[in-house]
Amino acid sequence: MISGIQIQYLGVAALWTVGLTLMALIGGSILGFCIALFRVSPNSVLRYLSVVYIQTIQGIPLLVLLFIAYFGFSIAGFNPSPFVTVVVAFSLYSAAYLGEIWRGCIQTVPKPQWEASGSLGFNRYQQLRLVIIPQAFRIATPPTVGFLVQLVKNTSLASTVGFIELARAGQILNNTTFKPFSVFLLVALFYFGLCFPLSLLSKKLERSLNVAHR
Repeated sequence: MISGIQIQYLGVAALWTVGLTLMALIGGSILGFCIALFRVSPNSVLRYLSVVYIQTIQGIPLLVLLFIAYFGFSIAGFNPSPFVTVVVAFSLYSAAYLGEIWRGCIQTVPKPQWEASGSLGFNRYQQLRLVIIPQAFRIATPPTVGFLVQLVKNTSLASTVGFIELARAGQILNNTTFKPFSVFLLVALFYFGLCFPLSLLSKKLERSLNVAHR
């Protein structure tokens, strides 16, 4: 039987998982937004650089990316905490996927919207800020929340560089209790408790925003 203190220990680890997910989402959103704009830019150099970034990051397993960040900081002479290391790695990873998701959403906005805003004398920045991005944001919300679910589950890889999140906390607890079934069943319930509401939110947003019938 798992004690209340042990459940509390997993609960604290689950909060670290949530914190890591949010930090990765913030970092990935900032960089991913820039990448999405580069992908739809009329400048071919920016488009090329953004494609190279996306293809490179998406072509590397997240586990390897974590090792590169971990050892890369050491070679560069830095010694950040495991939390900083995994936030950087997860932000780079998230940016590649969010950038591509948001690029698709921007390009989904009908072409007449571009033409109509252009006929009003808007420059490209005004077109994006006032017309295109508000519509793309509406389209992008459900898939972004869906990606967030994957991000929560992928945080279990952060333990490979010494960061103690929910999955790692489960391993540590199992090593002291020798009750793997009970411990990891509880870990699974914590993950389910985090991911299931997000999945419901994604479906609800998709229905309420009527994305499929735009």
